[in-house]
Amino acid sequence: MSFDSLGLSKPLLEAVAEQGYDTPSAIQTKAIPVILEGKDIMAAAQTGTGKTAGFTLPLLEILSKGPKARANQVRALVLTPTRELAAQVGESVATYGKNLPLSSTVVFGGVKINPQMQKLRRGADVLVATPGRLLDLYQQNAFRFQQLEVIVFDEADRMLDMGFIHDIRKILALLPKQRQTLMFSATFSNEIRTLAKSLVKDPVEISVTPRNAAAKTVEQWIVPVDKSKKSGLLTQLIKQNDWQQVLVFSRTKHGANRLAKHLEQRNISAAAIHGNKSQGARTKALANFKSGEVRVLVATDIAARGLDIDQLPQVVNFDLPNVSEDYVHRIGRTGRAGATGQAISLVCADEVADLSGIERLTGALLERKEVAGFEPSVVLPPTRLDGRPIKPKKPKKPRNPRVEHQDGQRSSENARGNKPVGKNRRHTGGTAKSKRFAKPASSTSGNK
Repeated sequence: MSFDSLGLSKPLLEAVAEQGYDTPSAIQTKAIPVILEGKDIMAAAQTGTGKTAGFTLPLLEILSKGPKARANQVRALVLTPTRELAAQVGESVATYGKNLPLSSTVVFGGVKINPQMQKLRRGADVLVATPGRLLDLYQQNAFRFQQLEVIVFDEADRMLDMGFIHDIRKILALLPKQRQTLMFSATFSNEIRTLAKSLVKDPVEISVTPRNAAAKTVEQWIVPVDKSKKSGLLTQLIKQNDWQQVLVFSRTKHGANRLAKHLEQRNISAAAIHGNKSQGARTKALANFKSGEVRVLVATDIAARGLDIDQLPQVVNFDLPNVSEDYVHRIGRTGRAGATGQAISLVCADEVADLSGIERLTGALLERKEVAGFEPSVVLPPTRLDGRPIKPKKPKKPRNPRVEHQDGQRSSENARGNKPVGKNRRHTGGTAKSKRFAKPASSTSGNK
């Protein structure tokens, strides 16, 4: 099957061809015709399956046949859980829509809000947004939804994990009842299906990947090592194997900073991205990593969600994730679009429970390879597969008082090991605009 047979117009087909694609992926083949028919969908698709183009292309096709967005109006809304994923989707919209007279805007927290307001006042055919910043802008009358035709929920499972459920419900209350709804998620757990009842109408269900399956093109193994020797081991692996582009996952923000500094001191160019970094710093680090100026990108799970890096050869789990599903998302950064990749995990004895959880989720024991000179002094206990059914996890509840609208850096990174600074800790760097959701102070000094 070719893209020509999917019902897309010539301007879109030309844009697809310019990107070097001639055959649609499985999710694109199944989703595009259904979306063009105007039906709601619930699509289960892992990262790296082409799902972004799977909704971007038909979305642009639909919008190209209707009236353009009026001032302060939005015709299509794409919600994403993180800034990086929003930027990626926005880039996809611009790339595939280059031959169409459509406008698009991307908004997220961590950057100044005024330039985003000015763009939205001109109207946008496609608005890509994170939930928190979207609500901030709406409450400042930057746009309205009278013209809305389509809403897309990208990575709905992650939005629930990150505690966006209340924001999502607020957004739904603002939307027209007559709309097309497209929901994409890595998995459709019981929680996602409960949410879907209030979102979609008679949806077509599409699934192209088995639940919690890693790409077959990814070679996976673990290296048993003492925690104190992980940095030295990673340094040796990079130099010995001459790895030129490595994405490394750290459980905490401080750990990511320490590891990036350690590598830099050993003449390995590295940069860290996490929730405490400004959006400008994160964008620059990612751009330098893609260009090859930075050899190693050290990231936390939240910051790395939705990273789109072509032909990424190596992913290293410096720390195993506490949440087993995150392992699949992490290693999904490599082995994409049929390319081969390697996923290596550095595992100490303290992480055996996390290792067991990952192996139970994926249904396979990971091969162990010790590295000479880094044999652990505390032996990593053997693991065996647990065949009992996995109970679905409950979505996280937002902290109280509500975390400021710094999309993509909510309290879930604290849950991964960062030490909170006292009760009801807020993330730094929040915009003043978002503080109106907090309980007003009793002072009458004139604060609005």
